[in-house]
Amino acid sequence: MKLFPSLQLHMPQIDLQEIMEHLRHTEARRTYPLWQEDDCLCFIARGREYRSEFHLNPSHEMQYSLKGDLHLHYRTPEGVEKVAVVPEGHCLYQPPMVPHSPRFPPDAFQLVVERKRRPGEVDRFHWFCPSCDNLLHEETFIVSDYGTDPVSRAYDNFWGSLEFRTCKKCGTIMPDC
Repeated sequence: MKLFPSLQLHMPQIDLQEIMEHLRHTEARRTYPLWQEDDCLCFIARGREYRSEFHLNPSHEMQYSLKGDLHLHYRTPEGVEKVAVVPEGHCLYQPPMVPHSPRFPPDAFQLVVERKRRPGEVDRFHWFCPSCDNLLHEETFIVSDYGTDPVSRAYDNFWGSLEFRTCKKCGTIMPDC
């Protein structure tokens, strides 16, 4: 007797070391989606030495430091920037819509688990002036497939525009990375 006759089990077994090695030798990609189900998105991220923006997403998020330490910069509700250090082998839970900037070197890797975006949900990327902390620019994306690497797309748009990198309050230009 089958308890769940219509249930199709799909339980992928994933070699995390193999994926980290693949990402280490692929300059064009910094993320590798492991799965994207309605209620669970999971991917491996390779460090971006140039990361400076703060990402706001509508999902809870768990980050596990597979290799290397994560320095998670985040902004409090009052707008104060703080840093949570997540050593290799540790994980961090983050609530939705917390402006965060995961910073770790290109030889470090994070396993990230969050909810796949629901239709119409928007991911936001904020850059702040390095001199006066004024909001420089916001990029927004509706992310239906995390394989499209929205972080890289946001960066291409931001770094490609001198206007976006120039503070409207104090005139400082964020240096190119």
